[in-house]
Amino acid sequence: MLPTLPPAILALADGTIFRGMAIGAAGSTSGEVVFNTAMTGYQEILTDPSYCRQLVTLTYPHIGNVGCNAEDFESRANHAAGLVIRDLPVRAESWRLQETLPAYLNKYGIVAISGIDTRRLTRILRERGAQAGCIMATRIDEQQAIAEARAFPGLAGMDLAKVVSVDAPYEWTGGEWSLRGYRAAPAPHLHVVAYDFGVKHNILRMLAARGCKVTVVPAQTSAAAALQHRPDGIFLSNGPGDPEPCDYAITAIREVLARGVPTFGICLGHQLLALASGARTLKMKFGHHGANHPVKDLQTRQVLITSQNHGFAVDADSLPANLRPTHASLFDGSLQGIARSDVPAFSFQGHPEASPGPHDIAYLFDRFVKMMQDQKAPNAQAH
Repeated sequence: MLPTLPPAILALADGTIFRGMAIGAAGSTSGEVVFNTAMTGYQEILTDPSYCRQLVTLTYPHIGNVGCNAEDFESRANHAAGLVIRDLPVRAESWRLQETLPAYLNKYGIVAISGIDTRRLTRILRERGAQAGCIMATRIDEQQAIAEARAFPGLAGMDLAKVVSVDAPYEWTGGEWSLRGYRAAPAPHLHVVAYDFGVKHNILRMLAARGCKVTVVPAQTSAAAALQHRPDGIFLSNGPGDPEPCDYAITAIREVLARGVPTFGICLGHQLLALASGARTLKMKFGHHGANHPVKDLQTRQVLITSQNHGFAVDADSLPANLRPTHASLFDGSLQGIARSDVPAFSFQGHPEASPGPHDIAYLFDRFVKMMQDQKAPNAQAH
């Protein structure tokens, strides 16, 4: 016998209604509706802070077939405002399974809907652009759901980095995952201060695995406070929302760059580095969300498959003379990477740490490590 699920709807701000079944918590939730084309990694997506205030639609039709577990968290909590899927398999099987997806969604209070035509929804978002929506589960009021969708103010102008960031600095020590669980990190020989604008744990794991002692600091940490740790490098993390309101971060990054400290940014960190360098950012029509986006390295001409999650981008036409483009999207030509020509700093729009997704562009972490080593060597000789 198939389980009987309560009703749910997804209402878009333009009045479109999708009817389906509730597979998570009862109630309603609103946010910006985006679509993600990844075939795997739904738990990592739900726990990615970059999805704060977003309703995530997964285009792959069968979601939940491997369940959830305690190892696949990419942050301390779930951040996606809601989940939209086509089909929830009746059974879930995996040697790593600890609970089913519906049990996980209910446990963490995530409102979710299944059984809708996600292809139709994706076409709407591609043609009309990302828009606000509301998922309402169990007790349905369509007009109320439309009103809640229309009441969502949108992500433009919204500073969410300080909302999802940590409250106090801490040390990260864990290494990368293997079939036997998470490995211990090697003894560190470099020190990185990582700004948490919504950092994913796999970024910290990949830094630690490359011999970095990682000190994570809150988003609103001043440059002076960050540099008091005497880091070999500064890392600017991914995160949600609009980069332009993050004036505290832009000011701190300018000061770090002026000191010549090696700096590496990912996603929101990439956009903040660009703003601190004099470039501009813009809101994209529907953004890039998925684990299968082709990106070209403009120096090597190599094509790399990357994981992406962003609704804002750096305006390629706004780059000052000391910023050069390093990577470009082969989907729409948008700017994917930049490097400063006058100080040791670079950034990437996508997610080289993946989780979920391919690791084609993980070499950027090695580039950051080499940049720190090159900077450290003359200083060591001087002493």
